Amino acid sequence: MMDFPGFVHEVSVWALPIIFAITLHEAAHGWMADKLGDPTARMLGRISANPVRHIDPLGTIILPGLLLLTAGFAFGYAKPVPVNFRKLRNPRRDMVLVAAAGPGANLLMALVAALLLHLVPLLPDQAGQWLGENCVNAILVNAVLGVFNMIPLPPLDGGRVAVGVLPRALAYPLSRVEPYGMLIVFGAVFLLPLIAQQLGFAFNPVFDLIAPIINGVVRLLLSLTGLA
Repeated sequence: MMDFPGFVHEVSVWALPIIFAITLHEAAHGWMADKLGDPTARMLGRISANPVRHIDPLGTIILPGLLLLTAGFAFGYAKPVPVNFRKLRNPRRDMVLVAAAGPGANLLMALVAALLLHLVPLLPDQAGQWLGENCVNAILVNAVLGVFNMIPLPPLDGGRVAVGVLPRALAYPLSRVEPYGMLIVFGAVFLLPLIAQQLGFAFNPVFDLIAPIINGVVRLLLSLTGLA
């Protein structure tokens, strides 16, 4: 039988970190695009901390909920912020800055969460525990989201950064992968591990690759904030 109070507690300490990580990631893309000449996101109201403007029912609610129930962790995505790259003042350079703004926002949020951990001993026990769990989850979620999105595969942010900085002879073939990029990501992140599990062994190539980077980012943030 489900431990309903325990489930409610888990939701309460994961919901805010996930919602803010996803929401401000997308808002940062729109904010940067607006600063560089494309007002599309601003005109559509997407430069906002209001989660309602960014929520994708599947990626922001259903997927994290299912993962929390079945796997004990949560991950998700929001509606992509529309960017008209032709309106950017320097499209090739500015595409890199717009793409990098989302993961940059995640790293900033993880840093803020680490700083907030210093408040935990100053609060009553239950409030301090709740804030502490939220902050720890925020550090983890933002580190994962920031690093994962920098994988150099379009349409992930890292793919768009790579297209912007690589020589054109390499950038053009990479850009043509974009229509299939999310299928590749889905296969590597979910399908391959599921098949491997059915065959009796653990295999998750994406997270095996990025886990050391995520751990390094977390250690750096804790060191910068005096927590390690």
